Amino acid sequence: MNFIEQEDPDVWAAMQAEQTRQHEGLEMIASENFTSPAVMQAVGSVLTNKYAEGYPGHRYYGGCEFVDKVEDLARDRLKSLFGAEHVNVQPHSGSQANAAVYMTAIQPGDTVLAFDLAHGGHLTHGMKLNASGVLYKFVHYGVRKSDQRLDFDQVARLAREHKPKLIVAGASAYPREIPHGTFAEIAREVGAKLMVDMAHYAGLVAAGIHDNPVPVADFVTSTTHKTLRGPRGGIAMCRSADAKMLDRSVFPGQQGGPLMHVIAGKAVAFAEALRPEFRQYAMKVVENAKALAEALASGGVRLVSGGTDNHLMLVDVTPLGIGGKTAEQVLDRCGITCNKNMIPFDERKPMDPSGIRLGTPALTTRGLGVDEMKQVAAWILKVLKNHESEQVIATTRRDVAELAEQFPVPAAKLEAVER
Repeated sequence: MNFIEQEDPDVWAAMQAEQTRQHEGLEMIASENFTSPAVMQAVGSVLTNKYAEGYPGHRYYGGCEFVDKVEDLARDRLKSLFGAEHVNVQPHSGSQANAAVYMTAIQPGDTVLAFDLAHGGHLTHGMKLNASGVLYKFVHYGVRKSDQRLDFDQVARLAREHKPKLIVAGASAYPREIPHGTFAEIAREVGAKLMVDMAHYAGLVAAGIHDNPVPVADFVTSTTHKTLRGPRGGIAMCRSADAKMLDRSVFPGQQGGPLMHVIAGKAVAFAEALRPEFRQYAMKVVENAKALAEALASGGVRLVSGGTDNHLMLVDVTPLGIGGKTAEQVLDRCGITCNKNMIPFDERKPMDPSGIRLGTPALTTRGLGVDEMKQVAAWILKVLKNHESEQVIATTRRDVAELAEQFPVPAAKLEAVER
């Protein structure tokens, strides 16, 4: 019996429509992925019923002996995954993990040096309408205009000039590997602490194919979805010396009771990421991204920085005579989901920027490979070059659905079990 369908047909209808959208389309938003059926079962488990304010062995409620085991499993596995001295698996999101680190490392009004949102940073890195930009004084570095790579000369100059208490590395739209050691050297020179937000590429770090910030950073945060392929949530890591303060900043500083069902999903995902096959998956994510980027570049669009080292790419669509908003909308009509995105030194408005951001984590989870990436690139180029042709849109929609049918999302396995 399907309880949602019986109790709330309106919600059930929306869920079914979303399931159809996921099954019949190609998810290319770089921050999205598909969890395993095991992760989905954990998040939908009886653990959603349990309040567990505090930490294992030190809860404010009784009856926590079993959720303690779950959280301990998640913490131990996360330490093993990244080599961290101390971890906190309770943040509800990456944004709250970042807020907890700020609360731990600095005081309101302190100066922070971080990556400019317009060049690929994140809104929690000091965007003026975000709490980070309200509470702290952010100074931003960017990329070089010549090659759209991180401008470390600028990072060093700004650090010496402004003497920040904290330097933030990491990005949400930067297609190249980040050398965390270079940030660490600059931070040490000016007496700043270093925080790395690796939310987007944490799965690549876990697989050992992207530079690991944990050995050189004072604090490391991440989401647990995206390339890490877990449930939606956050994590924070630090050295033992800051453990007590970080935990206090998460609870009670930022949040109340942890989401134990989500922490269970995190524990399952961390166990999956420790297996050899996860490394193979991560390597395919990058392989697919490179193949997609090369095919797009050969078709007449410009890629920010000329390509990609990781799971995503920024595509300047203006050479095709359109903006990012139109590109996103027309691709969505074809069943290809992406997001409009500003590119460095963009002269267009944020809600209709010059670019789109494309990623390969979700498609790789479904099993698509290099040959499929080349086909997807051909469809993207065809549609964008003929964005006013209803015939091109209709035929591409059918082709996309046929390809998607060959590569079911992992949730299909869970549905079969539940039936």
